Amino acid sequence: MRHTPDAVMIFAAGFGTRMKELTRDVPKPMIPVAGKPLIDHALDLTDAAGLKHRVANVHYKPEALIRHLNAREVNISDERDAILETGGGLKHARPLLPKAPLFTMNSDAVFQGPNPFKVLQHAWDPNQMSALLLMIPPAQAHGTDSEGDFCINATGALSRGAGFIYSGIQIIHPQCLDGIEDEAFSLNVVWNQLQSQGRLYGVRYGGQWCDVGHPEGITMAENLLKSANV
Repeated sequence: MRHTPDAVMIFAAGFGTRMKELTRDVPKPMIPVAGKPLIDHALDLTDAAGLKHRVANVHYKPEALIRHLNAREVNISDERDAILETGGGLKHARPLLPKAPLFTMNSDAVFQGPNPFKVLQHAWDPNQMSALLLMIPPAQAHGTDSEGDFCINATGALSRGAGFIYSGIQIIHPQCLDGIEDEAFSLNVVWNQLQSQGRLYGVRYGGQWCDVGHPEGITMAENLLKSANV
C-alpha cells in the first residue's frame, strides 16, 4: 500500500533580494498578493489538501512572519543563525518532521488549477521513487523565462535539461539526506544523487503556475488568480 504523505516543509527563509525595495522591511512571504500575504497562498493549498503537519523555516526579518505562522498553527524551524539553503533547511528541520516521505514547498509561487499536493499524492509510488517533483510545461508558466530544469521520459523519470520547469513542490523521503555532512546545501545535490540511482521522478501539472519571486510577478500572479474567477 502506498504511503500518502501528510506533512510539508515550507521554505520561507530567503532574503527576497529580487523583490528589491518590497523586502526592505518585511520578508518576501509577507508581501501582499491578491489581498493576502504570499505565504497564505501556500498555506491555503496545504489546508485544502488536508496537510495538518506543517513546518516553515525563517531567517530574514522573521518576527512578523513567525507571528503569522503561529496564528496558522505552523511549526517554526528557526534559521536566524545561518543560511542553510533548501537541502540544509530540510536537514535542520528533520527533528520537527516525520521520518516518512513528506512534501517540500517553496513559498513564492501561486497555482491556478488542481491542488498541486493532490496531484503529487495521486502519482506517488515509494516503491520506485525517492523524490517526485511537480513539473510545469513552459507554456503554463508565468513570471519566468526559464526553458526548463528537467526532461521527463515515458516512465516519468527525470533527467537534467530543458523541458519542464520545477514548480517548487515535491514529495521526498528524508532518508535521502542521510550521508550528507554539509550543514548548508541545495536540494539539487540530493536530486543529482537520486537521478544517478534512477529514483528521481516527475509528474506534469495540468494548471497554470506563476513565479512571484520578483515585483513583476505580483501583478502576473494577481491576474492569473483573477482569471480563475471569470
